[in-house]
Order: sequence, then C-alpha cells, then structure tokens
Amino acid sequence: MTLPAGASDARPVGGGDINEAYRVTLADGREAFVKTRREPIPGEYAAEANGLAWLAEPGLLRTPAVLEQDERYLALEWVERGTLSPDGAEQLGSALAGTHLAGAEQFGAPPGAPGDTGFGSLRLPNDPAPDWPTFYAEQRLRPLRSLAEERGTLSPSGARAIEAVCERIGELCGPPEPPARLHGDLWSGNVMAGADGGAWLIDPSAYGGHREVDLAMLRLFGAPSQRIFDAYEAAAPLADGAERRVELYQLAPLLVHAVLFGGSYGAAAERAASSYV
Repeated sequence: MTLPAGASDARPVGGGDINEAYRVTLADGREAFVKTRREPIPGEYAAEANGLAWLAEPGLLRTPAVLEQDERYLALEWVERGTLSPDGAEQLGSALAGTHLAGAEQFGAPPGAPGDTGFGSLRLPNDPAPDWPTFYAEQRLRPLRSLAEERGTLSPSGARAIEAVCERIGELCGPPEPPARLHGDLWSGNVMAGADGGAWLIDPSAYGGHREVDLAMLRLFGAPSQRIFDAYEAAAPLADGAERRVELYQLAPLLVHAVLFGGSYGAAAERAASSYV
C-alpha cells in the first residue's frame, strides 16, 4: 500500500472494491479515508477528486473533501457513518435535483477530467457528444455491448436487442433537456449516511448527462428511501414518460455488471432492452 507522507495509525476499513481502504491520521493530524492499490490506472484518483469537487460545486450535495491526491492514492475527509434519516433522505432528493439543474458544460466529461471514466476496473469513454441520445448510445450502450459480447456475458439475441435500442435511441430518450450534472454511478452503496443522518455521495463517475440516469441507477439495486424521489419530484418534476424510461437508463449499469461480474446481468439487460424493441 502507498499512504500519504507522514501518515500514521493506518487501520483497514470497509469501503474498498478494487482498492484497499484505510482510516489514517495525516501528518497534520487530520483523520482521513485513504484508498490505494497496486498499479492504479493513471489519472484515476485525479478523476475521482475532480468529480467530487464538481458535484459539490453548486453547494447543495455533500461529498468528502479531498485532502491529498496522488497517482498512487486518494485521501478524503473522514466521515463518521450513521443511518440515513427521513429528513436526510428528503434533503438528498432536493439537493440532487438542484445539483442536476446546476447543469454541465456538455454531454460528457466535466472540465479538467480525462476523456474516460471508471466503473470499478472498467473504463468507458466520456468524450463529448452533441446531444444526449448520441452520448448514451455511442459512449455507453454500444461500448458496453461490445465488451459484454467479447467476454461472453451477453447472448447474441441480447446484443441485437441493445443494438435495436441504439437505432431507436432518439425516440426513446424523451424530451430534450440540457446536460445535467450527474454523479454517474449513483447506486445505494454510493450514498453514505453521516452521523447526523444526512447523506454524503461518494465514488462518482461524474459526467454531463440526462438527470433520469442517476435516479434510475438509484432504483436499480434498492434505493435507500422513497422520500428521495418524492423530494426530487417536488423540487424538479421529471418530463412526461419518465417512468417508462427507467429501464432504458438501467441498461448501462446492467451491462457494466454483465461485463464485470457475468451471472444473470446479461439476461437482465436483454430483458430490459427487449421491452423497447
């Protein structure tokens, strides 16, 4: 492991996926959460630091402050864990709505970020696109379909269904909206409750995209609370037909899981895609 210079009292903690995770005391006495591993992808920790700051920039969502960042590790503000309270869930919903509406410069990578983004060990392109349907098809669904095919985790019929969705993507994506400021990997495990019952967002794969993506991802593996969605809708109502688009925007994370973990995820992606073709 590689830790910040002068760090002491390193204790392994949960929270690592492909990384090792530690609670450490930095040289200046601050407590920090440090993630590190052998041979990280160049620029990986810088991209995460950039995404955390970008999400926090509108002043609505809480993300851990970046204390130190290096090619070999990322040191973040230590946050004591708690349980998400009803008020915390409602605050998260309204804060997420406001952050989405704060907008992004483009459909694609935020300023200063590399041209790709990480989902665990998987990298996907974040190159800008002229509109959301193009971005979703060309930077998410088609690359993921190809990777899943290569790894044998998506059937030929599943691949055809994904391609059929891409061919219809312009009519499926709903009314045009300006690019939203997305977390990009907003499953329930990346919503961390603090000791005060409020939410902190961690581990972003941030980019400018469609705001329904974050909400669909949050519903995929069990949302922390329905109050999040109710508060979001009260603050920034979704366009007509949003409920019909939930599975469309769950296609990308299902394919990510098919690529990384195999199992039944490829079949789930095929079922979701087939409902649109």
